Amino acid sequence: MNELDSLVESATQLFAQSATPADLENAKAQFLGKSGRVTELMKGMAQLSVEEKKSRGAAINVAKQAIEAALTARRQALADAELQVQLKAEALDVSLPGRQRGQGGLHPVSLTLERIEGIFGSMGFDVAQGPEIETDWFNFTALNTPEDHPARSMHDTFYVEGGTDTAPNLLRTHTSPMQIRHAVQHVKKNRALLDAGQPMPEIRVIAPGRTYRVDSDATHSPMFHQCEGLWIGENVSFKDLKVIFTAFCRTFFESDDLVLRFRPSFFPFTEPSAEIDIQFQTGPLAGRWLEVAGSGQVHPNVVRNMGLDPEKYIGFAFGMGPDRLTMLRYGVNDLRLFFDGDIRFLSQFQ
Repeated sequence: MNELDSLVESATQLFAQSATPADLENAKAQFLGKSGRVTELMKGMAQLSVEEKKSRGAAINVAKQAIEAALTARRQALADAELQVQLKAEALDVSLPGRQRGQGGLHPVSLTLERIEGIFGSMGFDVAQGPEIETDWFNFTALNTPEDHPARSMHDTFYVEGGTDTAPNLLRTHTSPMQIRHAVQHVKKNRALLDAGQPMPEIRVIAPGRTYRVDSDATHSPMFHQCEGLWIGENVSFKDLKVIFTAFCRTFFESDDLVLRFRPSFFPFTEPSAEIDIQFQTGPLAGRWLEVAGSGQVHPNVVRNMGLDPEKYIGFAFGMGPDRLTMLRYGVNDLRLFFDGDIRFLSQFQ
């Protein structure tokens, strides 16, 4: 083996021993750098004759090309090894299911509200929305609530800034104010018919929404939902209330053998008034009477506050709690679970 063959072998071995690109560049400098061994051989040709330079230069050039080829091969080998490490670290197992962003859904109470609106909508009821910060007039006075009624007390009502001492603002304690607001707008819209002594189109409306009272336990929350209903016309009776609400409950709970009971009660804004209880004939709640709503014939004073003549227009109103209906429909016994925001609980309803 001559000197040049030995030089190529040494370079190839040193390149093969280089574990990193940096090591390889250092090895390259020993052979092909400005002070490398190949460069020194080229400089040593200055003492040779012209003929010797030709043969010697050709031999050195062959050796240089062999060293450069070995260098290129090692560079590629190191790059391939690095790529394999990266691919292994970032390997994609195509047998696994793809990663998808979780799909959200409606809150169970929202599902109940949609269900209520759909059922009453099929019966010809409109849906009304109104302010959650109400005036004392719409929340209490217009609904025939006496000034000394316990509901007006700070113990039951969240009063807020604004208004006056005689007409304070508050977080509405029920959605019943929308009965007055909607009826007043309805009367204004049909004023020409009323002035002409013509019959006014009936008022059929439900008012779902958030309400607020100072109360908190397993079955009550300071913020809760309520849905009021109102039907006013010239020939609307308590019988219509029983028919409408019975049809609603049986449709909502998908149970034709559901039994309803109307118990005499008292509300300032209805006379006569009744609590509505339901009884399931089958299932885990079979045989128990469960209160689901309050109702009654709209009080004449409330009809007057709507801008109508109570001698001519009559109707009924009801109020129910969608939160309680949700608890009954899904078998949940603690209202607070709906508002804790626990995705493990809420995802069961999707």
